[in-house]
Amino acid sequence: MYRHLLIPVTEPSEVEPLIRFGAALLDADGEIRVLHVIPSTTLPEVTRQWRESVNLVVPAHEAGAALDVRVDPEVRAAADVAGEILESAESHSVDAILMTLRGSRRSHNPFVGHTASAILHHARPDVVIVNRLALAGEKFPRILLPTFSASAPPKAMRIAEEIAVAHQGLPIVTLAMGGHEGPEDEEERPTRSPRGLPLFHRHSTISKALLGRRRRYPDIILQQAARERFGLLLVGEEPVHTEGPLLTRRFIEEMFRNAPCPVVAVRG
Repeated sequence: MYRHLLIPVTEPSEVEPLIRFGAALLDADGEIRVLHVIPSTTLPEVTRQWRESVNLVVPAHEAGAALDVRVDPEVRAAADVAGEILESAESHSVDAILMTLRGSRRSHNPFVGHTASAILHHARPDVVIVNRLALAGEKFPRILLPTFSASAPPKAMRIAEEIAVAHQGLPIVTLAMGGHEGPEDEEERPTRSPRGLPLFHRHSTISKALLGRRRRYPDIILQQAARERFGLLLVGEEPVHTEGPLLTRRFIEEMFRNAPCPVVAVRG
């Protein structure tokens, strides 16, 4: 699906899981660029962290070799972490940025707050954000695709298919919530996705009053996912009642904070 994938990382423990997840989204001849940005330009601090970056570079090479995927690690130093990630994505013409979103507003983790917002709002390539449960490497029972339209976003469906194929043909379930035509809560016969995977459609009517409260969207989606006993929850970008993009940093942070299941958010 992607030929050039950029993965920003901050600590060694996330390098191998992110590369493994990204490998499932790569074309056969695709390559991954792993980027570590040292959030400082002070010489002593840059020198110290540059030496420590070997703990990120070595696992990146090892993970690529184990998965037979080309991986090119890079270390940069910059006070503007978001700007450095976006510049790397632009200069290397990547097709997507794959990253985690974790921590709190008080955290020094650069993938919260300004950095996450800047990447979501300004990145030209797709942005794929995963939570830690999605990186755990466990087998998922199903992939859930929630949507506030009649059908799931095409980009989200493509990524769902790639993940399903990588996990031996998982079933994909679309969850259409409000603003659609169709029998409510009626279980339809399974069909097939464009790549021949089992595809189910579920419909639920959500009240207009509730749909008008954007801050409730994460709760609405998680309630629908709970009815399916969860799985991998894949949320794609879609216009919601002409009120702007769905995948804001606030929405993703709320979703990741409350979800008891693997979550993948796709802006593209």
